[in-house]
Amino acid sequence: MLTRRTLLGGTAGLALLGGSGLPVAAAWAGEGEDLTRWVDPFIGTGGHGHTYPGATVPFGMVQLSPDTDNGRWDSCSGYHQDDRTLMGFSHTHLSGTGVGDMLDVLVVPRVGPVVLQPGSLEDPQGGYRARFDHADEQATPGYYRVRLKDSGITAELTATARAGLHRYTFPAGAGTNGDGAHLLIDFHHGMQDKHGVPTRVTDASLRLVGNDTLVGGRRVHQWADGRHIHFALKLSRPFTKGQLYSDDQPVAGDQAAGTNLKCALHYPDAAQAPLLVKVGLSAVDEDGALRNLQADIPGWDFDRVRWAARDAWQSELSRIRIDADSDVDRRIFYSALYHALLAPTLFSDVDGRYRGMDDAIHQMPPGRHTYSTYSLWDTYRALHPLFTLVQPDRVPDLVDGLVRMAVESPAGPPVWPLQGRETGCMIGWHSAVVLAEAQAKGFKGIDYKAAWPVFRKRAFEDTTLGMGEYRRLGYIPSDTVDEAVSKTLEYAYDDWALAHLAAGAGARDDARALAERSRNYRHVFDPALTFVRARDSVGKWIEPFDPRAMGHMKKWRDFTESNAWQATFLNQHDLYGYMEMFGGPEAFERKLDELFTTSSEMPADAPPDIAGLVGQYAHGNEPSHHVAYLYAYAGAHYKTQARVRMLLRTMHQDQPDGLAGNEDCGQMSAWYLISALGLYAVDPVTPIYVFGSPLFRRAELAVGQGRRLVVEAPGNGPDSPYIQSVSWNGAAYTKSWISHASLAAGGRLTLQMGPKPNPRFGADPADRPPSFAPVKV
Repeated sequence: MLTRRTLLGGTAGLALLGGSGLPVAAAWAGEGEDLTRWVDPFIGTGGHGHTYPGATVPFGMVQLSPDTDNGRWDSCSGYHQDDRTLMGFSHTHLSGTGVGDMLDVLVVPRVGPVVLQPGSLEDPQGGYRARFDHADEQATPGYYRVRLKDSGITAELTATARAGLHRYTFPAGAGTNGDGAHLLIDFHHGMQDKHGVPTRVTDASLRLVGNDTLVGGRRVHQWADGRHIHFALKLSRPFTKGQLYSDDQPVAGDQAAGTNLKCALHYPDAAQAPLLVKVGLSAVDEDGALRNLQADIPGWDFDRVRWAARDAWQSELSRIRIDADSDVDRRIFYSALYHALLAPTLFSDVDGRYRGMDDAIHQMPPGRHTYSTYSLWDTYRALHPLFTLVQPDRVPDLVDGLVRMAVESPAGPPVWPLQGRETGCMIGWHSAVVLAEAQAKGFKGIDYKAAWPVFRKRAFEDTTLGMGEYRRLGYIPSDTVDEAVSKTLEYAYDDWALAHLAAGAGARDDARALAERSRNYRHVFDPALTFVRARDSVGKWIEPFDPRAMGHMKKWRDFTESNAWQATFLNQHDLYGYMEMFGGPEAFERKLDELFTTSSEMPADAPPDIAGLVGQYAHGNEPSHHVAYLYAYAGAHYKTQARVRMLLRTMHQDQPDGLAGNEDCGQMSAWYLISALGLYAVDPVTPIYVFGSPLFRRAELAVGQGRRLVVEAPGNGPDSPYIQSVSWNGAAYTKSWISHASLAAGGRLTLQMGPKPNPRFGADPADRPPSFAPVKV
C-alpha cells in the first residue's frame, strides 16, 4: 500500500527539461541531502487552501494532476482532500486561487464500456468517475501516483516544462475479455463557473493522426475569457480503434469540430504492458504543442522524466537551506518553498513563440521566456520580493513579461493575467508595484520606459474603475462605486509605485504629482474614530458605521475581502504621515494592539476569504500580511517579533488543511518563507526588509552569481522569539531593517535571540524603517 509520505530515493543530478531552456540553480551546500523528501504536495489541498497534488516542475507550463471536482469553490484547483472519487487527470491547474479555470485535456483510463459523462461527485455509478482512497495516493515533487479502486488501474504522472507524461498499469486480463479497456479524452471538461454552468468552449477541434496521435485545440470562456489551448497527445503503442464524439454522438472519420468533443482510444492489450501517454501543450497552435512535446520528451523513459523533474525541484529547493529543530518545520518550510515556485507559469513555446494579450502571436528573443498566471493583488506583497532574493536570474523575464502585457493588452496594465487574457480580478494594478520594485532594486533587462505610457494613461486619463472619481475627489465615493474604500487605499499605493516608474522614465512632473496623490488615503480616514470608512459623493461619512461590517448597504460592499479593521492598516508607504492622523506613534501602536486583541466575531455576510483571525487581523487574506511588521515603524519592534513568531507557529501546519486561507499562487507560502528567515518587505517599492523573528538557528540563501546570504540566530528556540541584538558581517547593527542591496551582495546577518523582549532595539527614531522616502526626480 502506498502512502502520501512515501519518500523517493535516487541520485541528484542536472534537471533534464527537454528544450525548456529554463534557468536551473546549482546546489551550493549540503549536496547530498535530498530536500524533495520534505515536500508534501498535499498541504493546502484541504480546507480553503485550493492547492493541487499533481506533477509539475518549477514554473512549468504543465500541471498534470487528478481532478476530483470542477464545481465548488473549494475545488478551484480541481482537487479537494474531502473527495473520494476522481474524473481523470488533466494538464493545467491553478494553485490556491479563489476563482477556478483551466483543467485542460482530461485523460480518463477506463475498463468497461465507453461512458461519456463523469457522473456525480458522491455517486460515480453510471459515469466515468473512479473511486480512490487517499491511502493509495503518493505525491512528491514532479510525481503523482494513485490506484483506482474499481478498475484496479494504477496511474502515475510526471511532467517537464511543457509536457506531461502518464503511465497506466492495467490489471491482468483488462481488455482481453471484451471489457473495453480504453482511454477517454474529454476535451469539453473544465472548471464550471460559480453558478454551476459547465465549461463554455468555442472553436474546438480534435484530429486523429495515424494510430498513435491525437491533436486538438479550443477556446475556453471562463474566468480567463477566450483563452486558447492546443495539445498534442502521443501513445507508446498504437490503439486498435479511435472514436471521436461530438455532443456525445459518434463522429465518422478522423476529425471533429464543435464545442463538446471527446475521443475514446481502445486497447484490448492494455494489460500486456504499461501504457504511456505524453501530452504537449501550447497556447499558439497544434504544431507548437507537438514541437514542445518532441523537445521535452523525445522518448518513452518514464523514470528518466520523473527523476529529471525531481532533480529540477532539488536544484530550486537548494537555493535555501535551513537548520531546523524538527521534521515538521522542514516539511512546512520546503512545502511552502515548493508552492512558492509553482507560479507564474511558463507561457512561451520551445521556439520562443507566445500568444500575447492582443491575441497575436509574438516571438521571444533567444534565451528569454514569457510567463502567465500572475495573481498580482496577492503576490506583489511577499512572493515577488522573495524572487528578487532567491530567483534573481528569473526576475527579468518575470517582470519584463508584465511590460509586454501592458503594451499588448487592450485592457491596459496587467491586473490578473492568465494565459494571454486579462481576468480583471481584484482591484488596483499592482503590476506597477512589481515593476517599481525591480527598478528600485536595479534589475536590468526590463523595459521600464516602454511600460510607462500605458500606466500613465491609467493614472491620468482613464475614467473606468472609479478613476474619474478618484482624480476629481481624491477618494472614491461608496454611494456610486463598489468596494470604494479599498480601491481608494490600493490606488494610493499604486500611485506610489507609479511615481517611481515616472521618475525612472524621466517624467518628473508626473512623478511629483503621483507621489502627492499617493497620500489620498487621508480622504477616507476618519480621525474621530481612527478608522478608514465610506464617504459619499458630497463628502459625508456614510452611516451607520461598524468596523466589522463589509459595507453600509446590502447592495454592495465598501471593502474588498476585508472590513474597516483590516483596511485601516492597508497603508504600506507613508506610515509616519499616517501615524500622525492617529495622534502619533504611541496611539498607532495602541490601535495595532487593539486590532490583534479585539473580538474575532464577524458578520454573517463576511466572505470566507477573511480567515485565520487573530482579533480582527486576518492572516488568511493578503491585506493583513504586512500588518504585524508595522510595530517596527512605531518603535515597538519587539511586538513585531512576538506577533510574527506567533503567526508562523499557528497559521502554517503540515496538514492538508494547513493553510489559513487560499494559497493564492504562492503568496501565503511566501509570507511564511520570508518571515521564517526573519525578513519582510512592508513596502516592496522601497528596497528594504524589516526584521521579524527568524524561525531557524541558521539559514543559507543562494542570492545569485555564487553569492551566499547567511542568516543565523544564536539563542533561538520555541521560547526565544525576541531579538536581543543584530550584527551584519560581524559589525554591530542597530537598525530594525536592512537594505536589499546589502542582502543581495551576500554576507552574514546575525540576530541574537532571547526569551525576553529588548524594547530598546529599533526604538530610536533613527533606527526605524524609512517610509515615504522622496521620489528621485
